Amino acid sequence: MLVGSTGRKDAFLTESLSARHFPKIAAHSQVPAWLVEHTERNRHELGPHRSVVEEWTRAGLVRPDMAAIRRYRLERVQEQLRTHNIDGFVLHDPLNVRYATDTTNMPVWTMHNAVRYVWVPADGEVVLFEFSHGEFLSAHSEVIDEIRPAVSLLPFYTGSRIGEVADRFADEIIELLRRDQRTGDLRLGIDIIGLEGLRALEARGATVLSAHQLMENARLVKSGDEIDAMRCAVESCQRSIDDMRSLFVPGVTELELWAELQKANFLRHGEWVETRLLASGARTNPWYQEASSKEVEAGELMAFDTDMVGAYGMCVDMSRTWLCDGGRPRAAQADVHSRARDMIESNWPLFVAGSTYREITDRLWCPDVEEFNGYTVLAHGTGLCDEYPSLFTREQWDSGGFDGVVEVGNVFSVESFVGRRSGGEGVKLEDMIVVTETGPELLTDYSLDLV
Repeated sequence: MLVGSTGRKDAFLTESLSARHFPKIAAHSQVPAWLVEHTERNRHELGPHRSVVEEWTRAGLVRPDMAAIRRYRLERVQEQLRTHNIDGFVLHDPLNVRYATDTTNMPVWTMHNAVRYVWVPADGEVVLFEFSHGEFLSAHSEVIDEIRPAVSLLPFYTGSRIGEVADRFADEIIELLRRDQRTGDLRLGIDIIGLEGLRALEARGATVLSAHQLMENARLVKSGDEIDAMRCAVESCQRSIDDMRSLFVPGVTELELWAELQKANFLRHGEWVETRLLASGARTNPWYQEASSKEVEAGELMAFDTDMVGAYGMCVDMSRTWLCDGGRPRAAQADVHSRARDMIESNWPLFVAGSTYREITDRLWCPDVEEFNGYTVLAHGTGLCDEYPSLFTREQWDSGGFDGVVEVGNVFSVESFVGRRSGGEGVKLEDMIVVTETGPELLTDYSLDLV
């Protein structure tokens, strides 16, 4: 029942409700007033600060239509369900929930605590199972038809009663599966689930299939609005790199640099940083040292990988390497930098629509793997995070390579790391591209120079 003590308040609620969609809320026959009020205080509704919007405007960017993104993404998910003859998905992975619904609730914490999930049927109503009375965090999304309380299978909450809790979880999912089934076989796709939940679903007749690869397939092709969102995120990331660079003087610690990058990301409507990959001097080779208390010395290289989940939840995955205190790089530094730069500039133009992953792999250039340390992959998809697919070196094809076709709307991060196996510093570079009808286009345009 709606509550409101004044005519002005009632008018506000009526106007708010008539102007937008709100999902059904379990235990309420009508949308409660508190939901309207708190939904409008949700950070997704508040959006970026005006100073961030001004930065984007100065860069000639347009803000994305998030409602169009939500509709596009839901259709991509449902297309996978129909193509593979599956009645519905239950998605726990916070990035899959974000993709299907554009909602968040403590996404880093819920990456290792499965406390919220969503039911997405091939045909029918989308039901979000929200954590701890957090309906107001998700009611802004018009693709959600209903919000119910989540049933968590975590030992943290279930203790010795996991069996009965798993039964309660499974009963509710089976009820939705029967309501929305189209195959007649209760075919259910799930990305992540505990063993107790899986057994309870199967005991009730569900045929449980993996949704993981299918969700990666859905996320593979970005819409125009998603690319607009990504351009905004890239611009904010590159201006955040500027902020970090303003501190880049001899004596600054790696952690001071990394903290500035994270701070700047938060202030520019960003969400989190997936790693802490920033290293200097001898710590740059081999790659994967994490930012530390080490001070950067004059004449040393400092390399970083943003791994940034930025504005609108879009990942910006780019890398640069700088020479501390300017000057001329030493011969060894210039050598590995030249090789890493050649690798980036030779490889990203290969990502043309219609090319196969195998064809690109055969043409990708990298220094001799017997002489130089390299990166884990030569390129990978990018969207809400590092995504499918990954492309490896030719030497790795037989053991781990897989094929596919590059499509318009794919976004890739093209990688390079070069450091001699005999020792010395290394250089990490990485750029992002979007595949268009006329060829690949660089999304990241920050200078590749050392100084």
